Amino acid sequence: MSDLVTRAQITLLSRTLHVPEERLAHLERLGAANLHELQERMAKVMFAEHNAIFSRLSLLVPIIPMSISLPLVQKLVPPVMAGRAAGAIGVDHPKKAAEAVGMLEPGYAAAAAPYMDPHSVGQLADIAPAKPVMRIINELLRRGDYVTAGPFLAYATPELVRAVEQDVEDDEGLIRSASYSYSGANISVIIRHLLAGPGQRIPRLVRTILDGSQELRLAALSVFARCDADVVAAIGDILFDAASTDEIAALVSTFVTAGAVPETLRFVGQLHPEALAVLATNPSVADASTLDALTAAVDGSDEAAVWRGLLRLAEATEPALTRRIAAALSHFAPETLASLPAVVTAAELWEPLLTVLATAEPDAQSRIGQPWSGLSTPDRTAIEDHIAALSLTDPLTTLTTTLQLAH
Repeated sequence: MSDLVTRAQITLLSRTLHVPEERLAHLERLGAANLHELQERMAKVMFAEHNAIFSRLSLLVPIIPMSISLPLVQKLVPPVMAGRAAGAIGVDHPKKAAEAVGMLEPGYAAAAAPYMDPHSVGQLADIAPAKPVMRIINELLRRGDYVTAGPFLAYATPELVRAVEQDVEDDEGLIRSASYSYSGANISVIIRHLLAGPGQRIPRLVRTILDGSQELRLAALSVFARCDADVVAAIGDILFDAASTDEIAALVSTFVTAGAVPETLRFVGQLHPEALAVLATNPSVADASTLDALTAAVDGSDEAAVWRGLLRLAEATEPALTRRIAAALSHFAPETLASLPAVVTAAELWEPLLTVLATAEPDAQSRIGQPWSGLSTPDRTAIEDHIAALSLTDPLTTLTTTLQLAH
């Protein structure tokens, strides 16, 4: 998982613990997955304590009619207390809690939402009425409380997703909220619906991103780079059809400057050929600093998605640029190069890799072949078979010779 997602998890953890993000910055080294698990465990413990404290209140729910209790609650009980109590009441009386959602003032509900147990929100998602939930989400977005709205989106049912498309107009708010939702699978469900839905929302979202701030663009990259391959490809088609040459260059600059190159490569690796060609021919890709950032993000990595992005992009660029990328690969750490055959075999990336290396100068091919010469005979034979199958024997003569001379 990426740095952008890691930063989002730090924000969520700071909200859960009610401490400044700066005090948790040292935890970034744990990575997004571990931070997500830590936040989930901390929330579970804290909300379990809240539920125990407020469990007696849930005994009153069947006795006092909602029409009497809720107006009093909203007048007398601070939202922070109401949010904490909502978990215990919601778990014990889900139907009553769902009914209450429709009776709450959106402002009061939005103020209480940051203090609610997100798991109780998930339990209510199937029965909560869509219209009142949308009013609360709209209020959260109006307040800019994307940290609270994001996990809410993670529990969206098909009915709620349809309601989001129809009733939530804040495109930027949706994107920035989704960046705080950890699950790429859940995000994919929502975006897949928006792609196919009658509202045709995605072109408008894309335009919002292109016209938006750097922060919004990075949030969008964090969201899209975690989506399923079919969703990424569909988004890419719309993005690169709508964006001008200058707008694409601005996106590339934003991502590289922010150090979000791994996320960029994950996204690029799933693009359709037509969209990939538009990106590959953009002048920003040929910039020396961009090339350095792209290759540096892959050196030392064994993540197939990142390698796929770099190799497919390199394959789609003009020959001179492909050759520059191949030369950069040849200077990777020997350990990275030695492990590369296993990565590309597992991810079925031999074709783009060898196509890129076929443009390399002899000395670059030799540098790459040397670490590979230490592979087992079957592995070296497999590489030669891939070269022959792709009809690249002549352009990769130096690489093949280096493999053979070592034994």
